[in-house]
Amino acid sequence: MDLLILGGTGFLGPHTVRAARSHGHKITLFNRGRTNPQLFPDLTHLRGDRDPEIGDGLRALTGRQWDAVIDTSGYVPRLVRASAELLAPNVKQYVFISTISVYADFTKIGIVETDPLSTLHDETVEEITGENQGPLKALSEQAAEAAMPGRVTNIRPGLIVGPGDPTDRFTYWPVRIDRGGEVLAPLPKDAPVQFIDVRDLAQWIIKVIEDGHAGVYNATGPAATLTMAQMLYGCKAATASVVRFTWIEAEFLKDQGVTPWTELPLWLPDEEQAGLSQVNIERALSLGLTFRPLADTARDTIQWHKETRGLNYDFGAADRSLGMKAQRERAILAAWHAR
Repeated sequence: MDLLILGGTGFLGPHTVRAARSHGHKITLFNRGRTNPQLFPDLTHLRGDRDPEIGDGLRALTGRQWDAVIDTSGYVPRLVRASAELLAPNVKQYVFISTISVYADFTKIGIVETDPLSTLHDETVEEITGENQGPLKALSEQAAEAAMPGRVTNIRPGLIVGPGDPTDRFTYWPVRIDRGGEVLAPLPKDAPVQFIDVRDLAQWIIKVIEDGHAGVYNATGPAATLTMAQMLYGCKAATASVVRFTWIEAEFLKDQGVTPWTELPLWLPDEEQAGLSQVNIERALSLGLTFRPLADTARDTIQWHKETRGLNYDFGAADRSLGMKAQRERAILAAWHAR
């Protein structure tokens, strides 16, 4: 198949390129050439901007045909609409990578694709913030569907993890565990967690295109419930480091000012967000979504981290780095033991 990827050089994009190439498909990339421009020099690179009002805009896409387009870089409805409308006569399928953040109510356990979506009071807003991202993605889904009715596949991933993830939203745990010693772990042990290895998501995106499936699909994992304890011990199984977990109650962590998700990734102690870690993925599973072992994801993430960041990476130190600083972790552990 002849595939177009809008973006393709960030995190999910390169893995999607590799998955497509492993199936023998032809790839064209369209982007501004700013993020990892050295990647895939043998592919066709079309330069332009998602915004048709900037420079040549989408002009490089005119007059060309593809079997499908994968939109990994769409966040603003106006720009997604422009791309989908331009490509509508020339592609059979539009695959839009959305997010589970589109949903309106995360107190619900087992969110399904037909549940209500979040909205914006002012739909002209284009600023991408933590609060606006979900509604903007929801409107972008609708913009793509309006341009190509019945030919759009809206994929809503949960937390995407693995080699190349710049956010540390999962990376913190396997890397911190690999460092060894006493590790602060949040109770309850049986709290569910969900995420998907970027390579599993990429492979499934290509499968959905090959099989011609349109519609909306939640895409996170694993297939069976994974608890916080199972996740942490699974990461431990991927390293030879000597590790001892100290499990600390949620109320104590809150009293210490620990920020859920930010300082302790995947920790969501509040009922208002419980649904984020218990999303229903039956539709995606029925279409062949599969998952590699957790130990593989943890081991490969550790290796990637060491190769790109070195051994002395201090989580929480950089502006965009999540996770808990080593000094702060030691202080909280000391306070817990002295209580």
